[in-house]
Amino acid sequence: MSGHSKWSTIKRKKGANDAKRGKLFAKLIRAIEVAGKTGGADPNNNASLYQAISKAKSNSVPNSNIENALKRISGDSSIGVYDEITYEGYGPSGVAILVECLTDNKNRTSSDVKATFNKYDGSTGSPGSVNYLFARKAIFQFDEYKEDIIDIAIDNNCVDIQENENGVTFEFNPSEFQKIDELFRSSEFNLVNSEIAYLPSTSINLDLNAFNKLSKLIEALEDLDDVQNVYANFDIDNKLLEEAITQ
Repeated sequence: MSGHSKWSTIKRKKGANDAKRGKLFAKLIRAIEVAGKTGGADPNNNASLYQAISKAKSNSVPNSNIENALKRISGDSSIGVYDEITYEGYGPSGVAILVECLTDNKNRTSSDVKATFNKYDGSTGSPGSVNYLFARKAIFQFDEYKEDIIDIAIDNNCVDIQENENGVTFEFNPSEFQKIDELFRSSEFNLVNSEIAYLPSTSINLDLNAFNKLSKLIEALEDLDDVQNVYANFDIDNKLLEEAITQ
């Protein structure tokens, strides 16, 4: 299981307070609105919109919120203009980090991201400094390991399978995302997360102390209003992962 998948597991098992959950929901709804305004309100003809809706569902955004966002796409011109920006940098222990943002104010976002890196012993890098270490993959996480799930994945050209005591994660080519997402969601198994994410080609193994330092930076970045996703090329031993979850 990659560091990204492990980070998702920690967040899911620890949960979030109401304030953080509300902020996350607002970000996910914004992503739906921007994707729909850019490429149209039909998710079957707009891959970015389908992905945004799927991620919102994986994070338990109520269907009514999603439906209202889709209605606003067609009838509300006040959604605003947002730019997609990716920042690159390094965290503690030299971990490479990508930060994806949606912003209506580039100067504000740049200032916030740089200040957060500096505050938590990180530093921003120039464009291209770390993104070559990552590749986009479609990932699907289940909290249980069953042979039937494995068979479905293998039969549909899964490119990688990673399992541990917290479940199983499948990787597919991004172009297969919608097809596989619909297939898994229509199955009897509990799909806990599905998204297109940047996964690292190489990872830095961290001990618990180093992971705790890095997690403070990642959490602070994720808490910024304009940040949509944070990716990092770390890994942590499964036993230490369990300790991190119970902290």
